[in-house]
Amino acid sequence: MQMPRARYRTSMCDSARWDDFRFRDGDIIICTPAKCGTTWMQMICALLIFQKTSLKKSLTEYSPWLDMYLRPKKEVYDLLEAQTHRRFIKTHTPLDGLPMDDRVTYICVGRDPRDAAISLLNHADNMNFDRFKELIDHTLEVDHIELEAFSKQEEEDNSIQARFWRWIESDNSIYESGSTLLHTLHHYSVALEASNIPNVVLMHYSDMKADLETEMKQLACRLQIEIEPDLWPELVHAATFESMRARGAELAPDSKASVWKESKQFFHSGTGGHWKEFFDDEANMRYQTRINSIAAPDVVRWAHEGNKNQRKFSSFMR
Repeated sequence: MQMPRARYRTSMCDSARWDDFRFRDGDIIICTPAKCGTTWMQMICALLIFQKTSLKKSLTEYSPWLDMYLRPKKEVYDLLEAQTHRRFIKTHTPLDGLPMDDRVTYICVGRDPRDAAISLLNHADNMNFDRFKELIDHTLEVDHIELEAFSKQEEEDNSIQARFWRWIESDNSIYESGSTLLHTLHHYSVALEASNIPNVVLMHYSDMKADLETEMKQLACRLQIEIEPDLWPELVHAATFESMRARGAELAPDSKASVWKESKQFFHSGTGGHWKEFFDDEANMRYQTRINSIAAPDVVRWAHEGNKNQRKFSSFMR
């Protein structure tokens, strides 16, 4: 029986847009917090499903973000209804805000929160804010939604360090605030609690970086997709960060809608660790105090280490 769902709603997206969506057998939902390998996983799914490295359309056309206000709801539904291939859909909504269907595979991806934060800051700097607002305002008008206008937040201290700590230490509601450390850890905790469900797949950015080929092969197995052995080298190469960055205009979300100042900049860096530039002992203690105050040790461990030594999780959020 479907349990009551949480609702996540910001000025940019609404999980209630899933309410009337009709699933098909074999659908895939890529369920990640922001900047935790979403586009990477979309590309991997495209490679596994189509078993070729070239795409006839942009990645967004194959795998739209259903609950985002960049397109009217009917337009997204119609796009997905017309697809005849195995569908793979993007969302940043945690599992407890999604309809759960036994026919659907839910791929949850995590990443070191510090890397996610830095990536998000670069992402925000690359955003064409006026174009984003134009598209969102259009959707709100078409879908007859009354909502506080999407606006750019201006802060007195706009340095990367200040913005990083605001993301880490924000106590805004996980249901209304969008991406923060609190929201990201909630996302992880819900996914970890569901990790024993057969159609929930738990993956981590660090594991994909360490051994992309093995992670792709394991995912293909979970999705029951068979790949000819001689295809693997080509598919794995196409999923590397370098290959994806070279195809930024094709792979960056909604790049054809001109929502980015520079599409290649969407793939700013796949290496991580840039937060170490301003992480002295005092900053590390500040971070550890914060993260351990809002999440259980198993969640904190998984957030930073991925699926190494994975064991049963319980009592995730503080």
